[in-house]
Amino acid sequence: MLNENIVVITGGAGLIGKEFVKAVVENNGIAIIADINKEIGLEAKESLSKELNTTKIDFVKLDITSKESLSECIEYLNEKYGKIDALVNNAYPRNKNYGRHFFDVEYDDFIENLGLNLGGYFTTSQQFAKYFKKQGYGNIINISSIYGVMAPKFEVYSNTSMTMPVEYAAIKAGLIHLTKYMSKYFKGMNIKVNALSPGGILDNQPQEFLDKYKQECSNKGMLDKSDLKGTLIYLLSDMSKYVNGQNIIVDDGFSL
Repeated sequence: MLNENIVVITGGAGLIGKEFVKAVVENNGIAIIADINKEIGLEAKESLSKELNTTKIDFVKLDITSKESLSECIEYLNEKYGKIDALVNNAYPRNKNYGRHFFDVEYDDFIENLGLNLGGYFTTSQQFAKYFKKQGYGNIINISSIYGVMAPKFEVYSNTSMTMPVEYAAIKAGLIHLTKYMSKYFKGMNIKVNALSPGGILDNQPQEFLDKYKQECSNKGMLDKSDLKGTLIYLLSDMSKYVNGQNIIVDDGFSL
């Protein structure tokens, strides 16, 4: 499906990122783990390479908020591979105060988290798009969320310590519109931009939360990280050649 395509996955050493790396390699692409943590990134590269018995995984240290870091990353990949086919914006940077309840969020934290995350996605897309424009083609996929398109169902969090962070809602909603903006702005440049918005992903959440969440879904409830792989490959491959500026929701009907 991917025919030796070079696919950069920011936050590639994380929970969903590693699953995306697997998906790329399983479909004959070359996956680049782009992560700010070198130790964790190299560890992910080594473990996944062994698991998949492949040499098609690379690592590059990347800070998505730094133009210098982005330039070094792009230069390294261009020199090594001679091309970059796609960027998957999947990193999830946040400060130590991220995730507080609404009335406890400080202005400085709100601004910092929007800057790290939405700002980081913008800067990364901007720098890669410059490269894609020169190259003559490119593909950007932004990982958003159902909470970028709908109001939170706060009731599923009752009786738990969890909440749906207000920063997350602002970031993910902004990201979906940034996707549309870039898709339109890149008209004539042969650069397509789409968003993938998952529902909740299983990650050791409390059982009470999982039960309430499932009641809002069609069949399964919370998704396994592997449930996003098919949609990612569709957006990376030529099957979605003329899909542009769209947001694809994968949530087992939670947002209905």
